[in-house]
Amino acid sequence: MSDAGAGPRPLPTFRPDERVCGNCKLWSPHSEDHRGWVGPCRLQNSRGMFPPSAPICDKYAPKGSAAPAPVVSSTRTRTARSVAPVVVRHRADPHAVVDLEGLNMTREELMDIFREAAGLSEPPLAGKWEGGTVRLVPGNPELQAKDLPIDNLFHKVTMVRDRIRVLEQKLNAHPKLTEAEKAEMQGYITRVYGSLTSFNLLFKEKGDQFVGSKGDE
Repeated sequence: MSDAGAGPRPLPTFRPDERVCGNCKLWSPHSEDHRGWVGPCRLQNSRGMFPPSAPICDKYAPKGSAAPAPVVSSTRTRTARSVAPVVVRHRADPHAVVDLEGLNMTREELMDIFREAAGLSEPPLAGKWEGGTVRLVPGNPELQAKDLPIDNLFHKVTMVRDRIRVLEQKLNAHPKLTEAEKAEMQGYITRVYGSLTSFNLLFKEKGDQFVGSKGDE
């Protein structure tokens, strides 16, 4: 745990070529203990919480690459467990836990792996922000500041971006809206993009950034 009153310790950083769990996209920071920052592996839940300096395993997936999809046994002497009914049954709850041949992860984490395997992974974070934190400092100096890993914030921002894009596609393809109605709603979406351009500095590639109208950027 961190020293009393000292606040959370910063997340450790590693060189891109260091083969440690902290450079693997399957490991994520969760909390602190006597070892410093610790967190779980998305594919090996049984390992529990461990520090980012831990040596890599055969599931290692460097940040910016596609994560390995879980392997399901196809042995004929054993009846395979279908995960499709579980995913459909809990479609409304992205935090529902899916048991995939002993690997426990949330539905959203499983869908992330499928999207990454299909080439639909989230855009890369700008290199200078990797391993960084956002500090929220209250106006009252007696209250403790809160550190949020930038990786977590970036994931939330890209989720918002992708869902707005889906909304935009559904709007443009809607059969019952007139062209004037589509244009009006598109204007609102464009202004939403403009309100989110403050997060563009997090994206490594310019093509992944938010683009709004000139007056909203």
